[in-house]
Amino acid sequence: MSQSIPSLVPVRNEENVVPDVRVDATGLYCPEPIMLLHKHFKSMAVDEVLELTATDPSTTRDVPKFCAFLGHDLVACEQQGDQFCYLLRKGSE
Repeated sequence: MSQSIPSLVPVRNEENVVPDVRVDATGLYCPEPIMLLHKHFKSMAVDEVLELTATDPSTTRDVPKFCAFLGHDLVACEQQGDQFCYLLRKGSE
């Protein structure tokens, strides 16, 4: 049984948060974008912000779950053409 991929519900960057780290996961497929998030979050300080750019539609499901399960904040997300862009703030450890 396959899981459906949810549509991305845009969340605006109303606070104009600027990322501390940028990660380009374009062209990569599940689970690679989430593995990159884990790798970069390990070296980040609490409250630092990471921008993830991806083309894999499964990130619309995986990135919010990554944040929810690990206590990070999904600051903003949007789709621009075939790219998905996310801003994540690292939560407390």
